[in-house]
Amino acid sequence: MRSAARPSLVVAGQRSVIRLAHLRRRVNSSAIYLALVALSVVFVLPFLWMVSTSLKANRQIFLFPPEWIPNPLIWENYPAIFTFAPFHLYTLNTLIITVATTFGSLLSCSLVAYGFARFEAPGSRILFMLLLSTMMLPSIVTLVPHFIIFTRLNWIDTFLPLIVPSYFASPFFVFLLRQFFLTLPRELEDAVAIDGGGVLATWWHVMLPLSKPALGTVAIFSFLGHWNDFVGPLIYLNSEEKYTISIGLRVFQQQHSVEWALLMAASTLMTLPCIVIFFFAQQHFVKGIALTGIKG
Repeated sequence: MRSAARPSLVVAGQRSVIRLAHLRRRVNSSAIYLALVALSVVFVLPFLWMVSTSLKANRQIFLFPPEWIPNPLIWENYPAIFTFAPFHLYTLNTLIITVATTFGSLLSCSLVAYGFARFEAPGSRILFMLLLSTMMLPSIVTLVPHFIIFTRLNWIDTFLPLIVPSYFASPFFVFLLRQFFLTLPRELEDAVAIDGGGVLATWWHVMLPLSKPALGTVAIFSFLGHWNDFVGPLIYLNSEEKYTISIGLRVFQQQHSVEWALLMAASTLMTLPCIVIFFFAQQHFVKGIALTGIKG
């Protein structure tokens, strides 16, 4: 009787341990989800407040307690901002700069990263480390030398100082793409070489199509960085017809400081492209971040 009872007690103990482990996992998962939800609410509240304010009249903005849902909804604030400032022109300028710089970053960084990932040359690792070391330099340190160079080239008050540097590769993007290229098998390149394809053909027809997640990550980072750039246009652009959205918002704030609803409407329009692009490319972004850095 005792020998028969012992296995049952052991099984019961094992079941209780398993149940306790499952309970702990559920509690930990619930705590993690609650923390993520709380952080999400904290981060999304300013955006919701901006959208809510853009649909209010000025007298409703500073009410206490605040009204999160405006009553009535004043949609006229959005078309009204174009009568106070040429935001359509600012948007077009920003779009030109952002698209050109994103294309330049993808082209130059992928080519440089392919060279570092696939070609073994004397001192190549040292050159790669030197490239990465430039990331430690704050951009404000090189601002004055860049301004002097662009002044002597007569590029001030043009889009060239904001576009041309992206065609000379960014160290961070080169690092991301190089790490991704290292995960791709070399047999694919050997197949292209057997068919008579050269280095550029391999890079264009093999490496780039297989690197869509990493390229999507670089495109999102580049787009967001140049779309929201404030210092660059502030330094290099002088004419109002060449202003970007970030500069236009600052000028609008200085000239119409009491029109908070219109300012929030303009800010919402500036934010929407970034949100739309991120959600459409979210899978590529997450996958690219997860796959880069796997192989050293």
